[in-house]
Amino acid sequence: MPGPRTRWTTTTALLTTAALTVTALTSCSDDDTPSSVASKAASAYASATAEAGRQLDEIKGGIDVKDDVKLGDPTTDSDGRATVEVTADNESDATRSFAVQVNFQDENGNLLDATVVTVSDVAADKSGRATARSTRDLSGDVRAEVARAVRY
Repeated sequence: MPGPRTRWTTTTALLTTAALTVTALTSCSDDDTPSSVASKAASAYASATAEAGRQLDEIKGGIDVKDDVKLGDPTTDSDGRATVEVTADNESDATRSFAVQVNFQDENGNLLDATVVTVSDVAADKSGRATARSTRDLSGDVRAEVARAVRY
């Protein structure tokens, strides 16, 4: 089985593929209605989110620690990507790493993008930080939430 970095690379590739699929789906033809395009886009994101969840499920000995992870306020970087600071509190008695799925949403709670970020080697009783970055340009009022977090 590949190590965690390989899994995260795979997850990022899958999420990027889903984002590109959504982009392709939203280029309308005469046969597409707005609701059919939205349905296809939602399906693509659901698939990407499911794959991210599957990747998190594969972590051996991982413990659900969603409540130990906090997010800052999302911002937009110079490339138009949404970013958010992820802070993971390691309340265990040994150095641990965290895998965190961050969902980016619009003001209505609709999923815009999802990504997985690793907060590596956080010392016991300390906090570690990483930055989650969307896989594509996002506009409007973007919000972020911790969908899942696993400590391993």
